[in-house]
Amino acid sequence: MISAGIGGAFGALLRYIISGYMKPFRAKKGIIFPVATWLINISGSLLLGMLYGLDLSLQLWLLLGVGFCGGYTTFSTFGKEVIDLLLDKQWLQAFWYVATSVLLSIAAVWGGMHVVFIFS
Repeated sequence: MISAGIGGAFGALLRYIISGYMKPFRAKKGIIFPVATWLINISGSLLLGMLYGLDLSLQLWLLLGVGFCGGYTTFSTFGKEVIDLLLDKQWLQAFWYVATSVLLSIAAVWGGMHVVFIFS
C-alpha cells in the first residue's frame, strides 16, 4: 500500500509538470483539444503495458503500475475536459478527444505489452 502511494505521488507530480509545461500550447479562449491530458493518458497506457509485459514482482507492480501509472494518468481530468468541450459546443473536438483517447490508450497498452515480449 505504501508503494502504491509513493508511486502515485511521483506520477501525479510528473503529470502536473507536463501539464504546466504544455500550458503555452492551449488556446487563449477555451479548450480546443486537451493535448496534455491526451498525451499523458496515452503515454501512461504505453508504460503500463510495458510494465505488465515485464511480469514484475507484486511490490514493483504496486509501485510502478498501480501507483505511478495510476497517479500519472487521469480519468477525472479527461472527464472534466470532455464536459468542458461539450459545454463549449465543440462537438467534433469532444468526439475525437473521447474516441482517440480510448482507442489509442488501449492500443498503447497492447503495444507496450508486445514490445516487451518481443525484446525479452
